[in-house]
Amino acid sequence: MSLCYLKRIASLLTGLFVFLCIVYTRPANAFVNEQGVVTAIPSDIAIMFPSATRIGSPQLKQRVIPVYQLNELLGYVFESDDFTNIVGFSGQTINLLIAIDPQGILIKVKVLNHHEPIFMHGLGERPMISFIKQFEGHSIKERFIVDARDRRNKSVTHIDGVTKATVSALVINDTIISSAISVAREMLDGFAPLSNMVLKDNYLKPMTFDELVTLGYIKHWRLTYLATIEKFPFLTDRLQTYQDQANLIDLYIAPLSIEMVGKNLLGLDEYARLLENIGPDSSAFMVLDNGAYPFVTNEFVPQTAPERFKIIQSGLPQDIRDIDFYSFSDPQFALKMPVYKQLLVLNVKGKSGFDLASEFEYHLSIDYNISFLTRESHNLSAKIALPADLFEINKALEDKKRLPLWQRIWLDRLVTITIVGIYLAMVVLLFCSPNRGSELMVNKRGQPNYFRLACLLFCLLFIGLYCQGQLSVVNIYTLLLSLSSGFDITVFLLDPVLFILWSVVFVSLFLWGRGLFCGWLCPFGALQELMSYIANKLSIRQWRIAPQTHAKARLLKYAILIGLIASAFYSLTLAEQLAEVEPFKTAITMNFVRSWPFVLYAAVLVALSLKVSKFYCRYLCPLGAGLAILGAFPLLRWIKRRPECGNPCQLCNTKKCTINAIEQSGQVNYRECVGCFDCVVTINQPTQCVIDKYAKKRRP
Repeated sequence: MSLCYLKRIASLLTGLFVFLCIVYTRPANAFVNEQGVVTAIPSDIAIMFPSATRIGSPQLKQRVIPVYQLNELLGYVFESDDFTNIVGFSGQTINLLIAIDPQGILIKVKVLNHHEPIFMHGLGERPMISFIKQFEGHSIKERFIVDARDRRNKSVTHIDGVTKATVSALVINDTIISSAISVAREMLDGFAPLSNMVLKDNYLKPMTFDELVTLGYIKHWRLTYLATIEKFPFLTDRLQTYQDQANLIDLYIAPLSIEMVGKNLLGLDEYARLLENIGPDSSAFMVLDNGAYPFVTNEFVPQTAPERFKIIQSGLPQDIRDIDFYSFSDPQFALKMPVYKQLLVLNVKGKSGFDLASEFEYHLSIDYNISFLTRESHNLSAKIALPADLFEINKALEDKKRLPLWQRIWLDRLVTITIVGIYLAMVVLLFCSPNRGSELMVNKRGQPNYFRLACLLFCLLFIGLYCQGQLSVVNIYTLLLSLSSGFDITVFLLDPVLFILWSVVFVSLFLWGRGLFCGWLCPFGALQELMSYIANKLSIRQWRIAPQTHAKARLLKYAILIGLIASAFYSLTLAEQLAEVEPFKTAITMNFVRSWPFVLYAAVLVALSLKVSKFYCRYLCPLGAGLAILGAFPLLRWIKRRPECGNPCQLCNTKKCTINAIEQSGQVNYRECVGCFDCVVTINQPTQCVIDKYAKKRRP
């Protein structure tokens, strides 16, 4: 084939490629002007909160925008990048605009900026938007599981994943939840961090009241008048009327909803009535008061929250209310109780963030006068930590303290990693002992068998289509970006198959050159070679390319590589679009299910492989060019050559090496060699190698 025909083909492919390079931009929205003053409701916030009439000044270090309807707080809006730094497969974060209401419900989530290749030029953004919409309307207190196999557990919220974008979907999930919880813990009530413990079921031992107190199940809070004013002398005037009393504070506080306490105090029937009264996941406390200073005022109204008595956890006051448990019946107990003046059963509602397994405090406030016109309140407090034997590890909450994202992905794909690892070990052994490896590729009669064909199919179907293990020049962008902004290996650990493949390829470049990857690990390369196999079986006549033309045309892939790397430093978005010169996404990731220009471009390249073996690999592949540069001088010249190779024998050069990687001199050009082993098999097979025929005809 002449250079003129190659130029025409290159022009056609270039035209198709330019047609595909359409620039998409998505600017992020600003909440405030340069002076930090909020002037109007941005359009995005207006969509998220249609009833909003104004927005407040930015809070939490200018990162959270409160949204109001007149004076009623509707919720908060923030960008995820201000609270999380979870990088995606592109090496950059996925910045989301998130709106939550005061109860922690996710109102809306919008993508502001991202560089995930699969959503930019592969699947498109529609699947990502559909994935994100599943979170809207759910509380961030819920436990989310993405793409769970077993969905029988109704206590968790199941989210459908995105096919072919597993890593990006998990990154989005972690970004939404992590950033929303960070804001909720700072801005919303009831979002104290939970422990990993839960109450044991059916944990009961018969005990007396005194035993329950001694072992710490019931708190006896007792404080004398003298001890109080000695520690807090400013309360002397306020408490002077109680100086003749024995105990200023004398409270027994029993966590009644705990089975160990409730059943011992109330008996089985009353305990069951209590649980029915308070509802699921709530925590009830019985307070027995026999002190001089009452824990509720005379104005206290049943079924309301006591003003003086509080329960505090992690600095957050809990919403406690009297349930008026004995409004229609007198108290009945299964044990002998101490003397008390007043009894109340208070309830902390479920899903409030209160955690019995974590330390908390009882507060009793005392009002006092600073001056004739000024009145203050002081809290007396008692810390409480319930006995550890009441609790066990809560597996559901333990899951929230998960391993890093990349570790979870590796564990989930352990079987896949093992299979890929076995295949890689086999390929490495082939290159370590190529002569013995060539014996696997022929039968007893010295004819090629199906070993090579099986490896090509495995590479295409399993590594490529199933594992999505197609290496790409986009991965090089990620590496360069990471090196320029601070290397972070977790970016590359997000996809275990790609990480393992890149690790093996990088080492193999310096040992054997590019051949191990291009011939055995590249799915698109395998697809091209399979097309050549089909062409051979169908006796499709091949285009023969003149050596001079081939030498000039193969330089094109190096020019493409230089252009792509240069564009990456100018604009990552532009570089990702130009990387569509690789047909990998269309052919391998998308299985040719894509817009017709992309499909046409990839189909033309595949079709050319019927006439020119591995046309794309030879002349256009920027990834192959980069690997060729790194592996230009391998430490191991692993392909066996004989003195007669090239002088006079030209069999491998003209007949066996379909990619033209053997020079006229008979030497192997490792920058172009794809490690197909055809020449190794030939030289080790007496029935194929014809050197002996030329033994007496060698030219000087």
